[in-house]
Amino acid sequence: MPNIKSAKRRMRSDAAKQARNRSVKTTLKTAERHLNDAIKDGNKENTEKALSASASAYDKAAKLGVIHSAKANRKKSRLANRANAAA
Repeated sequence: MPNIKSAKRRMRSDAAKQARNRSVKTTLKTAERHLNDAIKDGNKENTEKALSASASAYDKAAKLGVIHSAKANRKKSRLANRANAAA
């Protein structure tokens, strides 16, 4: 445990950021899982909705700084390629 006041404060803020980041990453994984399920089902309309939702989730995560913007773009591109190949 930290003894210095600023280190204690930093530890509290790090815990809050960690919880926020974990929540956002969980949302990303869930969105990607929904897209995978829609691709497996073969329903074009659901696939398009899921792709839009996952792209939006990746953009929001990049905006918040949870993931790098290049990673978000790469993941969106790969997910779009998979969705288009399935359709």
